[in-house]
Amino acid sequence: MKKSTSKKASTIQDRLEVLQTRVVVERDSVSSISSSDFPFHTNNQYPNHDVLERLRKKIKIAIEKKSQYDMEFDIIGIDASIANALRRIMIAEVPTMAIEKVFIYDNTSIIQDEVLAHRLGLIPIKADPDQFDFKQSTEHPTDQNTIVFKLKQECKRNPKATANDTDPKQLYINHNVYSAALTWEPKGDQAERFKNCFIGPVHDDILIAQMRPGQKIELEAHCEKGCGKEHAKWSPAATASYRLMPEIILKEEITGDLADKFASCFAPGVVEVEKTNVDGESIKVAKVVNPRIDTVSREVLRHKEFEDKVQLTRIRDHFIFRVESTGILDSEKIVFDSLQILSSKCTMLLKALDLKLKEKEEVDTSQKNDNAMDLDV
Repeated sequence: MKKSTSKKASTIQDRLEVLQTRVVVERDSVSSISSSDFPFHTNNQYPNHDVLERLRKKIKIAIEKKSQYDMEFDIIGIDASIANALRRIMIAEVPTMAIEKVFIYDNTSIIQDEVLAHRLGLIPIKADPDQFDFKQSTEHPTDQNTIVFKLKQECKRNPKATANDTDPKQLYINHNVYSAALTWEPKGDQAERFKNCFIGPVHDDILIAQMRPGQKIELEAHCEKGCGKEHAKWSPAATASYRLMPEIILKEEITGDLADKFASCFAPGVVEVEKTNVDGESIKVAKVVNPRIDTVSREVLRHKEFEDKVQLTRIRDHFIFRVESTGILDSEKIVFDSLQILSSKCTMLLKALDLKLKEKEEVDTSQKNDNAMDLDV
């Protein structure tokens, strides 16, 4: 009787552990979605509610792969709200430089001035935003808050073109206006400050406009510092996303021909079929080798033969982040700047809470003194 009770308690505890730490993927639905991992929740498994201490012990960051403009990393031990806050900061609150004002001196192309200005604004500009100040609406442009680009291009007929040529590349000169035509014009001490730093369009082959002989574009573009929450042109992230780490739990060993069928239910590389010797006989056995790349297609749950043999879950506090830069900033800098901004927001919140608590204490003290004076009277 005691063994049966102990086994039942263990099963309940295991199920509770899964509900608290996993998102369960079922055939037609997803269960255990909401997190209970926060202080004072009735199901919270941390009775002391020391969230900061627990975070320090649990939180881990692991970089899986990194290049200049692409980065994949894991954050383990945080809540979805923090992960989403970090993602939103990457997209909307990391400052960059982008073209904000365009002064058009001459534009006889078929593209309207406002469309031309909009296209210029979306060209990613490589410049260190830390070296510039935010420009207020009342301020004039200076070398500390503005980068100036000039563009001047006129389309002409190619005198070397033959009568049989039909390709515009052969017929005309400068008929395509590319981002390479934007020329940086240093102001103040910018030439000295940025002599070892590149300032200009990230890509030289972004098409701005097309012209025909006699058409001309001449303009001056001013870059200013801003954030993606004001306009998407300031967003340094082409992609900033996260997903939960997939987990494939085998409740029992899958062998023989079923092992091959089981492996085919997942993306290549997730499950491999290995051969093992049992009593001198070679048997095929399915092994989960890389659940990270699983797409959680649920294909395996559609087959009755696997109903009680496998469970698909996602680890609730294990987030796989993927950050791809537009080229304005390195992917690593986007992540680090986002973490610093999130930290500064938390610091501001704590200061505001402290201020409110002090104000409340002062009000309470004042009321007590008033009550004491009334009693004396």
